[in-house]
Amino acid sequence: MHAAPPDLVPALTPPNETFNFAAHLLAANVSRPDKLAFIDDQASLSFSALDDAVRRLAAGLRAIGLKREERVLLLMQDTCAWPVAFLGALYAGVVPVAVNTLLTADDYAYMLEHSRAQAVLVSGALLPVLNSALVKADHEVQKVLVSRPAAPLHPAELDFDAFLAAHSPLAKPAATGADDPGFWLYSSGSTGRPKGAVHSHANPWWTAELYGKRILNLSADDVCFSAAKLFFAYGLGNALSFPLSVGATTVLMPERATPEAVFARWTGAAGNPRPTVFFGAPTGYAGMLAHPALPARESVALRMASSAGEALPADVGERFTAHFGVEIIDGIGSTEMLHIFMSNRPGKVRYGTTGWPVPGYDIELRGEDGSPVADGEPGDLYIHGPSAAMMYWGNRQKTRETFQGGWTKAGDKYVRNADGSYTYGGRSDDMLKVSGIYVSPFEVEATLVEHAAVLEAAVIGVPDAEGLTKTKAFVVLKPGAAATEAELKAFVKDKLAAYKYPRQIAFVTELPKTATGKVQRYKLREQESAAP
Repeated sequence: MHAAPPDLVPALTPPNETFNFAAHLLAANVSRPDKLAFIDDQASLSFSALDDAVRRLAAGLRAIGLKREERVLLLMQDTCAWPVAFLGALYAGVVPVAVNTLLTADDYAYMLEHSRAQAVLVSGALLPVLNSALVKADHEVQKVLVSRPAAPLHPAELDFDAFLAAHSPLAKPAATGADDPGFWLYSSGSTGRPKGAVHSHANPWWTAELYGKRILNLSADDVCFSAAKLFFAYGLGNALSFPLSVGATTVLMPERATPEAVFARWTGAAGNPRPTVFFGAPTGYAGMLAHPALPARESVALRMASSAGEALPADVGERFTAHFGVEIIDGIGSTEMLHIFMSNRPGKVRYGTTGWPVPGYDIELRGEDGSPVADGEPGDLYIHGPSAAMMYWGNRQKTRETFQGGWTKAGDKYVRNADGSYTYGGRSDDMLKVSGIYVSPFEVEATLVEHAAVLEAAVIGVPDAEGLTKTKAFVVLKPGAAATEAELKAFVKDKLAAYKYPRQIAFVTELPKTATGKVQRYKLREQESAAP
């Protein structure tokens, strides 16, 4: 086991047995009532207004009959209503189930049935797809609260703002426990149905204390802006748990995080205070650096950037730092662990690696026989830490496979380096064995994107005529750029061991990805298998 040195583990007093995370955040900001907590394209909330709205929603949920630990589906865009909805449910002891806003009616129908949600909190723009899901589902929904409705509402639908105004603030929070179910997040499983990860009230407290405060060093002077949306575990920490824990301001953006939309927030052109900390993903950083409207260094106020979702290619981090003069702090987290548990550090960034274990978390790499592997050897990543999910709802088999005696299996391959940092190898089911030797698809991809013409790349294994595995790369070129297959093969050969270069290269216009920007290599494998 490779644990953080004892002298680096923060001395923290865990939450009391009775603990409500929403009440904790509200109490942390009573001294700054007029300070801006959230701002979106149409509204803003001071900390006192947030406190009032959260307690009003909690009272309203109680008034319509919701009881402790019953679920409400939270299908909302990133506006000021999102934190009110999430925290209001927590304050009332009700369990918000935050879901991806980019899914289909069939997906939501499954989630409504699986969670047995008693109510839905929804953005007006998403009401049509919700209504389609409600028709399909055998659900238990009694009320639908609609934020910023785009059309007249039906009798079972209530206007979110009017609902808040109709209820007096709840006097005190539900007496939840630190280990009581707080909220659910659905994992973005690459295959099969998504799994509902149940997190406790204490889990976001741990991530804020161990990572937001002690690694990122966030403070009340920061303005946070996350391209990752609030319904993701990464975005929930970036734009809610972390900033509220320190009294920082958060800029929210309901639209998709295109380069143009991000640049408008960075420069304040959208009417918001300029962010000092930006949270993004590797795909987004690569796209922004290739964009002709990339802002000049002096037009932004960034002091730091963060990356997660997939490992950050070294070339992307180095080019970002060269342009803006700030570091990208790359780390790895998961829905199951709630946020980042291994990371680079401000002032201690080793691009091309995922950094070092976050103090408070233990890391172990295990081989196929379950034993720890030696430094330099690839192993399956296991994490031991206080923010692990309690279980997958209604899925005992997957719970047992992932949460193993205090350790959480991540499903990623890593290598531990001599300096104690870790290098990403790929998802466990993405790793390739070529000529009997492990090849990391990520290593080959990261080398390809160093080429001046390459925007993105994904590498998979394909069988040759003899049935042996060989590497094939799918490459997206930058707009207006050109490169040949032979040129890219030679480029990789020059930088990596000869057996690692891709034997085939296909030029494509885009790569299949999840909503978080993760490349779905399994779809490329399926595509290859189906090819004649």
